[in-house]
Amino acid sequence: MDYKNMKFRMFNGCDRGLCRCAVGRQDRQLNTYDWLADVPGNAESTDLVEVQFKNTRKGYYHNVNNLDLKKGDVVAVEANPGHDIGVVTLTGRLVKLQIKKANLRSADDIKRIYRIAKPVDFEKWDEAKSREHGTMIQSRQIAKDLGLKMKIGDVEYQGDGNKAIFYYIADERVDFRQLIKVLADTFHVRIEMKQIGARQEAGRIGGTGPCGRELCCATWMKNFVSVGTNAARFQDISLNPQKLAGMCAKLKCCLNYEVDNYVEASKKLPPKDALLQTADGEYHQFKVDILAGLITYSTDKNLASNLETISAERAWEIIKMNKAGEKPLSLIENGKAKPAPKSSDLLAEADLSRFDKAKKKKKNNNRQNNRKRNAQGDNRQQADNRAENKQQGENRQDENRQQGDNRPNRQQNNRRRNNNRPRPQQGENNKGEANKAETNKAVANKGEGNKGEANKGNGNKSGENKAPNNE
Repeated sequence: MDYKNMKFRMFNGCDRGLCRCAVGRQDRQLNTYDWLADVPGNAESTDLVEVQFKNTRKGYYHNVNNLDLKKGDVVAVEANPGHDIGVVTLTGRLVKLQIKKANLRSADDIKRIYRIAKPVDFEKWDEAKSREHGTMIQSRQIAKDLGLKMKIGDVEYQGDGNKAIFYYIADERVDFRQLIKVLADTFHVRIEMKQIGARQEAGRIGGTGPCGRELCCATWMKNFVSVGTNAARFQDISLNPQKLAGMCAKLKCCLNYEVDNYVEASKKLPPKDALLQTADGEYHQFKVDILAGLITYSTDKNLASNLETISAERAWEIIKMNKAGEKPLSLIENGKAKPAPKSSDLLAEADLSRFDKAKKKKKNNNRQNNRKRNAQGDNRQQADNRAENKQQGENRQDENRQQGDNRPNRQQNNRRRNNNRPRPQQGENNKGEANKAETNKAVANKGEGNKGEANKGNGNKSGENKAPNNE
């Protein structure tokens, strides 16, 4: 692609036009968007130039030598004593607006730009910057030995190395006159002490906020406004110090971003102590959604009972009816509830315990798998027991069959035993038969005797029958 023939070209500071340095961050948090950078004749409209030094220090200087300066150039400027090295961050008409914002009323505060930095200036500048960290650590130890209740958070050397600025934090007033003497004797430079706040220290150190982005004080915020707890109350935020405090242990600066919107929206809502009277009973204000304009009322002043959510317009309507001596049938207009506006947040209706449910499912799956394994083990054990029982039954059948095969042998043995027994002689057999005949004869005689008695009985019976005929 031919970038030279484009109407709006992007340059790296070596030519005129829409400079990328005007859009991007030039040097951390003090960047200013130069929306007049591509306007012809903008740089020639004034000789004022904004120069930025380390971290949050800026200065405004006159370009008395009419140097062709652009955003990003490194220049040597006037200092007291010596000179300092900084980076040009803004030129043209916007510098005048920046001077008004900085409240520079005296012309003596605006000094001169000497020249564009030379290689010798870069060497001295790099050497001075390399001494800053070691000086900070050593100065902290000196302050501790002197028993001063202060914390030196940063040290900045001047470009020529003749002066050092010590930034410190202290809750109370500190007498550091003895400290300045010791530091001057130790480092052989001119000492300047500058007190900063906790927010400025956080901006110098940098970090990531709970929102996941880089700290506002480390990127774009220049002026710090006091933040009070009223900002949280207007937005109906719980006063939890752990959630409201930022990286600097102070209230978050972002609490002030939307306070004005909440204040304007709260003016449209009825007062908190407004009592709504209906045919069902009296309702007290329980919860308010300020931006959505929805109010939740409860029949109990202190507890959530019979909650009803209505709009702010409906609440004002009921208040007017109550003032006129009328009471609506219910809070809901026409007996129907208005549909609540759908939230554009995709995670608004998400259940925060969805991750816990997944864990529970995994535990349940593990339990089910263990149960299945136990059941399979029991089935295997039962199958093994059945196989053992079956084997035992087969063994018993084999034994019974073997015993059945041995029965003929037993019968043969019994027959042999019977054959081997001594048999009775023939005389003894005849005697037995005679005895048997006698016994049979005795039984027969006995039967005849009984028969005679029976006949006798019959004779008596016939005699009795004949008697009445004789008479």
